[in-house]
Formats: sequence, structure tokens, C-alpha cells
Amino acid sequence: MKFLKRLFDFYLDASIHVAFAVFALMEVTAILLNISIDRHLKFFVFFGTMTAYNFVKYGVEAKKYVLVANRYHKNIQFFSIIALLIAGYSAFYLNANEWYLMVVLFFLTGLYAVPLLPHTKNLRSLAGLKIFIVAVVWAGITVVLPSFEKPNVIPWDVAIETIQRILLVLVLLVPFEIRDLKYDDVALKTLPQRFGVHKTLIFGGFSAIILYSLTFLKEVLTPLDAISKGILFLILGHIMLYTKKNQSKYYASFWIEAIPIFWWISLLLIAKLLLRYRFL
Repeated sequence: MKFLKRLFDFYLDASIHVAFAVFALMEVTAILLNISIDRHLKFFVFFGTMTAYNFVKYGVEAKKYVLVANRYHKNIQFFSIIALLIAGYSAFYLNANEWYLMVVLFFLTGLYAVPLLPHTKNLRSLAGLKIFIVAVVWAGITVVLPSFEKPNVIPWDVAIETIQRILLVLVLLVPFEIRDLKYDDVALKTLPQRFGVHKTLIFGGFSAIILYSLTFLKEVLTPLDAISKGILFLILGHIMLYTKKNQSKYYASFWIEAIPIFWWISLLLIAKLLLRYRFL
């Protein structure tokens, strides 16, 4: 049992879970926009996410990231190196325009952890910017990148999906912001620090309402899109009602980050049902 718990903790701490969440959102984009995604791009995003998240979590101070004393963190470091090699190999198969977009997104990710100039703050430390940077990067990777230069996509629908993805990530980050309230530096001026827990939860609920409402502004609205986002809206509303300061250990790090995975699985199941009954 202890071994399984250690394995599960490693799964979370090595950012495998969050990589699956990002991968799931890419698959959601493929289904909703009716596009195919190259397998090399999938591998690149999945393993690149692990590398990037581990760098952000453990590599803020380069010396501590390179010269790791703790065996557990050495294992995460080794795992990150393997993930980086796989992502690097897959990157050779990306086209030039995909590379340009990824450079911009990686630049933002890098600035999130590392200051641009000596004696300056990183973007993570700038008041109120943290969650918005994360939301924009996730939306760029999971919507803009896979739909980039696809001939059959409708630009307006891509724009709507991108805005919805930003809102989704903002809502999903609310429990993390509330969980970290007692640990975050006051200089960060996170939403709970500035407005309190109650108003932050209202912000999350209002964002979920906007997210679902935007669905009906699409040029091509399918029953699959409307139903799946209706289910997503109910889930997001539920977590806004039950998120508290004192959370269980895995509430945010596992259950909240599992929502994109659940959304992807539910999309596949709903699509199968709609096809069976000829609604799709």
C-alpha cells in the first residue's frame, strides 16, 4: 500500500497528471473542431508539458535544479530529462509555423519561472498575472496550436474555443489559489488575497457561466458541443460550491486537474451515444 501511495505521489509530483490533463484538452479540441492532430505534436505537448511544469516547480533556482541532493527529486529530475529527450525528438517533426507559436508560448512559460534580467521579478511574482499567464499558455497549446493552419476550421469558432479554454483554466485554478492562500507571498496579490475567498469563488462561478454561454455564439454548434459543455458547466459550478480553504491533500492536485480528462472521456461517450441514436 505504501508503494502504491509513493507511486501515486510521484505520478502527481512529476507532473504526469497535469500532462494528461493538457493532452486531454488537445483531444477535446480535435473532437469539437473536427480536426486531426499529428501524433508527433501530441508527443511533443505531452512530454513537453511534463518538462516545463517540473522546471517551473523545481527549477526556479537553477543550482537547486541541477545539483539535486534529495533522491526523490533526483528521480523526478531523471524523469524530466527523459521527457525532454522525447519532446525534443518529436519537435523535429513540427513545421516552422508550429515552432514559431511554441517559441512564444515557451517564452511566456520561461518568464513565468525565470526573471528576464538580473534583480528583476519573474512574471509569476507580478501582482495578479500568475493565473492569467497559465490560462493563456494552456489555451495556446490546447486550442490554437492544434488548430493552426487547419483548412477546415472556422476562425470564429477557434476564437470562441480559445476564450472558453482560457476561462476554463481560470476556473480550474481557483481551488489552487485558495489552497495556496496561506503559503503565497502577499506581494503576489492573488485573487483570494485581493478579494477574499468568497468573491474569488463568485468570480469562478461567473466565469463558468460565461464559458457555457459562449458556446451558443459559435457558427457551427453541434449537440455534442452543447451537451458536453453543459456537463462541464455543472462540474465547474459544483467545485465552486465546495471549494474551501482547508482542502484534502489530493483535492486540487488530483481531482481538479482530472476534470479535463473526465471531460475528454465524457465527450467520447456522448459522441458514441449520439452516433448510436443518429443525433450526430
